[in-house]
Amino acid sequence: MLHGLEGYIRRPYASGVLTRLFDRGVRGVGLNFRGCGGEPNRTARFYHAGDTGDLAFVTRHLRHRYPGRPIGAIGFSLGGNVILKYLGERGADSPIAAAATICVPFGLAASCDRISHGLMGGLYTSYFLRSLRRKVRAKQPLLDGIIDTGPALHARTLREFDDILTAPLHGFADADDYYARSDARAFLARIRVPALLIQSRDDPISSPVAIPDEQVAANPHLVAAFAPGGGHAGFVEGPVPWRASIHADGEAVRFLVHHLRGKS
Repeated sequence: MLHGLEGYIRRPYASGVLTRLFDRGVRGVGLNFRGCGGEPNRTARFYHAGDTGDLAFVTRHLRHRYPGRPIGAIGFSLGGNVILKYLGERGADSPIAAAATICVPFGLAASCDRISHGLMGGLYTSYFLRSLRRKVRAKQPLLDGIIDTGPALHARTLREFDDILTAPLHGFADADDYYARSDARAFLARIRVPALLIQSRDDPISSPVAIPDEQVAANPHLVAAFAPGGGHAGFVEGPVPWRASIHADGEAVRFLVHHLRGKS
């Protein structure tokens, strides 16, 4: 399971999915992106929406440690983008047998611009940037001589932060190049395993015009669950607030369990 931007696997939405998997007899593995597990990673690099290397490493490790067992993947937001890009890169050779994603920020450029506007977008932006700045400060000794972190610490939008730090630090020309090469939409056509895509058209983070209706319809391996409402990884259901649950989590788990048991 892969979390979203500046999340970690002990967040309630993430631990809740791992609990649901356990209840269905599936062993869950949570992957923290670099620097998101409570301590900085030991290299200058961070993580980003198009980095599938760590997912590939963990998948290889699981295949070696548990040979013959099918592997599935669930990803939230940025983590979902990483999973879909990984599946497209591997095509028919994917070691992941099935996947489900929830609220992927399709159209990374448009989504980053969208999050810079509106009340909810502003709250998300403020939270993400505060967290990212803390990590930049913590990694200052590693970044000195590689990149000038001063401007990144004063970035006002995610696009500005990505243009100043994320892109050059990870080999991209600029933010636009990073977004274009990392956007999962470009990899959907090459996915050859069952994948459920749960999206909300009123997501304050993801651009509604970037939801890949046509790409999903053209690939029989992809299953669209595009709802008119649900917010960003919301999809709350239940008769009373204190007993509410997240509908999308249950659907993702059911989809994954169904396809993994068929591979057992």
